[in-house]
Amino acid sequence: MALNWIARGLAGVAALAAASAVQAQNYPTKNVRVLVPFAAAGPTDVIARLIGQKLGELYGHQFYIETGFMVNPSLYAKVPYDPVKEFGPITLIAASPNVLVVHPDVPAKSVNELVALIRDNPTKYSYAQPALGSTPHLGGELFKLTFNLDLAMVPFPGAAPAITSTIGGHTPIAFTALPPAITAAKENKVRALAVMAEQRVSALPDVPTMAEAGVADQEADTLTGIVAPAGTPKEIVDQLQRDIAKIVSQPDTKAKLDALGFRPVANTPAQFATQIKAEMEKWGKVVRAAKLKIE
Repeated sequence: MALNWIARGLAGVAALAAASAVQAQNYPTKNVRVLVPFAAAGPTDVIARLIGQKLGELYGHQFYIETGFMVNPSLYAKVPYDPVKEFGPITLIAASPNVLVVHPDVPAKSVNELVALIRDNPTKYSYAQPALGSTPHLGGELFKLTFNLDLAMVPFPGAAPAITSTIGGHTPIAFTALPPAITAAKENKVRALAVMAEQRVSALPDVPTMAEAGVADQEADTLTGIVAPAGTPKEIVDQLQRDIAKIVSQPDTKAKLDALGFRPVANTPAQFATQIKAEMEKWGKVVRAAKLKIE
């Protein structure tokens, strides 16, 4: 039985490959392998190790780590899986809003000022993003589409190098997940203009939401969840959801997630399924409108 973190793009999503012969009451019967196709020490990897360690302690079998799920069918020409038909949701573990930041030398002090600046200087500005098809990338494209901006996109292999590029002024704007931007913003190495969330975040309490900044419908979260292949016994799905919910409610887990810029969620499989569908529809529209495609 293997637990695979397979998301590329929208979410850090785990897939549980459950052997049909294994009964729910015996799960797991051996060690569980966790695959994380993101950079080591990144938020998805850290959360995978955090939850994996707790599950290992609970079940008595090791969850060991080896280092875009919902948006991939819209973005990639060929995808070897159907995220709806081939997988069943277990739970959204945690979520973190993306954030819009600029280099301190950028004269814009607000989102509206940034829009005006880009419009007044076509072809001059570019934005960094951490991975093709990630929600920061798609959030940047949504921003461009909303205001019809001439803004070049520069992809990076992770949020850390994207933020580093913006700190250095090479890409004066960045759309990125919140965790890697927190320290840079607090140290005034970048100026955070808005979080792409419905509510402000405790890590950057003075930074407005996009709606507060005058721009509606720009919410974009980095989601970390777990799904199972279709046909996984309901008892296993329910067991994992219950146990993960207990884990993320523990004070030490909540503190670690908060330090990463994530808020614990642990919703039900049905709620996660509804969220997956909504996110796929939302970002699929952005992918098509921006004519994004990766071969």
